[in-house]
Amino acid sequence: MPTAPAPPRPRHSPRAAPPRLQLFPFRRVLRQYPAALFPADLKAALNVALLAIPQGMACAKIAGLPVAATGIACAAIGSLLGPLFAHSRHTNLGPTNASALMAFSALASFAAPDRPFLLVLLTLMASAMLLLGAVFRLADLIQYISRSVIVGYVTGAALLIMASQLPDALGIGHHSGPAHTFFSLLAQPLANLAQFSGPDLLLSTSSLLLFTLLSRHPSLQKLPCFALTLVAMAALAQLLQARGFPVHYLQPFALRDLAPSLPNLTAPGTADHISRLLGPAFAVAVLAALETSVMTKSLASRSGDRPDLNQDLFGCGLANLGSACCGGLPVSGSLTRSMLNFSSGARTPVSSFLCGLFCLVGALLLGQAVAFIPQAALAALIMGLSLSLINRHHLRICLRATRADAITLSATFLGTLLMPLHVAIFAGVATSIVLYLRQAARPNLVEYDFTPDGSLTERPDALRRSHPAISIVHVEGELFFGASELFRSQIQQTAADPNLRLIILRLKNARHLDATSVMALQELTAFLRQSGRGLLISGLSKEVYRVLKNADMIDFIGRENLFMGSAQNPNLSTRNALKRAQAFLGSTQADIRIFFDPSQPAAS
Repeated sequence: MPTAPAPPRPRHSPRAAPPRLQLFPFRRVLRQYPAALFPADLKAALNVALLAIPQGMACAKIAGLPVAATGIACAAIGSLLGPLFAHSRHTNLGPTNASALMAFSALASFAAPDRPFLLVLLTLMASAMLLLGAVFRLADLIQYISRSVIVGYVTGAALLIMASQLPDALGIGHHSGPAHTFFSLLAQPLANLAQFSGPDLLLSTSSLLLFTLLSRHPSLQKLPCFALTLVAMAALAQLLQARGFPVHYLQPFALRDLAPSLPNLTAPGTADHISRLLGPAFAVAVLAALETSVMTKSLASRSGDRPDLNQDLFGCGLANLGSACCGGLPVSGSLTRSMLNFSSGARTPVSSFLCGLFCLVGALLLGQAVAFIPQAALAALIMGLSLSLINRHHLRICLRATRADAITLSATFLGTLLMPLHVAIFAGVATSIVLYLRQAARPNLVEYDFTPDGSLTERPDALRRSHPAISIVHVEGELFFGASELFRSQIQQTAADPNLRLIILRLKNARHLDATSVMALQELTAFLRQSGRGLLISGLSKEVYRVLKNADMIDFIGRENLFMGSAQNPNLSTRNALKRAQAFLGSTQADIRIFFDPSQPAAS
């Protein structure tokens, strides 16, 4: 890679407020752009463009749409607009296999003539959601989506893509209506397997073998293997056709097919279309944000840059807006093109912008040349690229790390095979959240008692309380809504002892009390009072006290029954609670001294 330094990127302190969105950050790059970096950016741009053009065609084919505006022009627009408004200097925006398959899944239930219009509407809606997410700084929420969800989704999507391309790879075409799941996609070619075309099968097999040979050979890996394979297969197809063997080719396109267009939002039925596409558009926006965020952070860790995910989300939103105006697919950060951009020595976002210019020129020049590309060869290459998306190392980690990761991965993977993709990704996210909440919603409740010297210690279940009328329960962990029922049931189980008259809850290490837990405390207090018993709370933190105060629970529980915690003496609040217990019980049986030695570690 060139050793010339990149122009300085904006930095911000980890403790400072997040940087504001910039409308046009590319102008700062241009003002500080050293001419010495241009050769490196130009070389990287050319390498990426030679991959982006055929990949754009492949993505359009995955979506079942024309390769002109939806594929090649989309790759050009994404590469042109992304660097103008995004922060990352290496991420290349454009159509990806996953986003193309998401678009295919969203539009499969609509009539074929309506799909180009609906694709524009889908991309436009996703763009609006991405821009709103950037404005309201929601990019940080992406970190709460488990990586197991992404791995499961990408793995399932790779199988779906391969199944969708199998008919063209075998030359049997699509004989039935649109399929929505992996098994229905697979059933179509299997049912018509006897009708396969020998020339198409030869082309698909040859393209896979040649692409594998080129991409894995150490001295050939830096060549545009995808484009070279298509050129070779076009030559082979011409040879087969000259000998009388029929070959299926892609449809050519004219310059008018690249003309920008916007959907007529006032047309009849548009409101119904928007309603039906709302869920898929949100899923496309989430997927685009995920792919862009993961790619940006991965490249930033290698280059030493500090990512600005909201600015990149803003750039992705505007790139999708431009793609929608050209009738293109949704765009996001491409793994293969971004990594190629980085490894080719790109130094600034200028490389992605130049790549967009090359793709645009390619779209203008390749209209009739597309007619020489055999469908079977492109389908086979798509299957080969899809297979490379399956990361066995990541699968092994997710399956072996924790049980929750394995369940999340499996649920997402099966969802992509059995459900529409926009449903599957949310099912995976929901599974990961539910499993996390189930794990987090386990507060640790331990009943404590006093030793003869006044020290607190955990009471073994087999031993009787030193004071049968008093139970001191230490609560540690989360007390949000997911834990409230377990918290209440365990306390009520303790309260089932007929000799017990008072419960002291030590909440020193309890966290995240919310409305559901407050209601559980209210019901517990009322339950104890019905039988003439009482509840005291000791070790209150300022956070928990504030929640109780905001919920108007201070007077209900009783100010005299609440005792704030002390960092200097953690047992002080429990001692004060025991004094209150004496008054409540009308006896001195709780007269216990609590010793505290400041030179020793404080008891928890």
